Amino acid sequence: MKNFISGKLLNQGTYNSFQPEKIDKEWILDDMQLIQLLSEADRELGKLDSFSDFIPDIDLFIRMHVVKEATQSSRIEGTRTNIEEAFKEIDEINDERRHDWEEVQNYVTALNQAIDRLDTLPFSTRLIKETHETLLQGVRGKHKLPGKFRTSQNWIGGASLKDATFISPSFDTVNELMSDIEKFAHNDMIPCPDLIKIAIIHYQFETIHPFLDGNGRVGRLLITLYLVEKGLLKRPVLYLSDYFEKHRMLYYDNLTRVRRDNDLNQWLKFFLVGIIETAKNSSTTFDKIIKLKNRIDEKVLSLPRSKVIYKITNKLFSNPVVNFEMISEISGVSAPTAYKIIKDLIGAGIIKELENNGKSKLYRFDEYLSLFE
Repeated sequence: MKNFISGKLLNQGTYNSFQPEKIDKEWILDDMQLIQLLSEADRELGKLDSFSDFIPDIDLFIRMHVVKEATQSSRIEGTRTNIEEAFKEIDEINDERRHDWEEVQNYVTALNQAIDRLDTLPFSTRLIKETHETLLQGVRGKHKLPGKFRTSQNWIGGASLKDATFISPSFDTVNELMSDIEKFAHNDMIPCPDLIKIAIIHYQFETIHPFLDGNGRVGRLLITLYLVEKGLLKRPVLYLSDYFEKHRMLYYDNLTRVRRDNDLNQWLKFFLVGIIETAKNSSTTFDKIIKLKNRIDEKVLSLPRSKVIYKITNKLFSNPVVNFEMISEISGVSAPTAYKIIKDLIGAGIIKELENNGKSKLYRFDEYLSLFE
């Protein structure tokens, strides 16, 4: 981006904070490689979005994408809940991992609520605050002003301001900077492609670091919200946390490079490559899901009580870890019949029993979960 200046250091007495330039202004794309990547990203995003039109009950499969996003985004912040655990009940989680599990569940809830809120509330600081409040509800960050912008200085890296790797802008400028992000997001007078806009917004949000906790998770969540609100996606089927997790050091290095060297282009290229790779991978996954669904449906036709079993296997595509009680409730049959159904599903290779942890037996839709792990 031509003549880009990221910001400047401001002396705060005992430390220097970074004050970013505002982003609600005219932008000029002057890098042909960047423009080429933008074109490819738009094309791959369009291919992915087309799955929303012809996959029946796509919301069943979206839930898996949301859970994967929740586990990957939280993993960047240090949690260790995996996809399989995310589908378990809390009493089936080891005590030492329950805090991680709760944070992942909050992320799932926050993302789903935010997507629903887009029907009545635009991409805005209000929506961001609401999402942050849900994210931190009842978990380790519950005392760090959930749903409110910070009123004190924070930093990234290091044990204190003295050895911090990055010191975000002073808290008394946060409201103004976040308002600038909102204006930029909705300023149709600025001819800037939406994928470039959200890449800039994500960078700016992480630089502002407006909350005392949860900035990384909220910042990544905003990408999907923006793509849905702007109509680039009909349904929330693209999430970048897996890409950021796989290239974690590059992710942080490229954000730092913008602030330190005013090199926004490198960040934009990294972001667009992420869109391209993630969209391609997601499209491939959806294609595999369709083929798997067809194979499972064929297997079910050969089983006794196929109509009842079809209800169960259909549910497995949104909840791939189940226990006897769940199967019994879905099928609506007696306990002895439910046990026979479980035996049939195991025999057909559709589910397998997980190791018993001393509580209720759990069963895993193995082939489906493997597509996301």
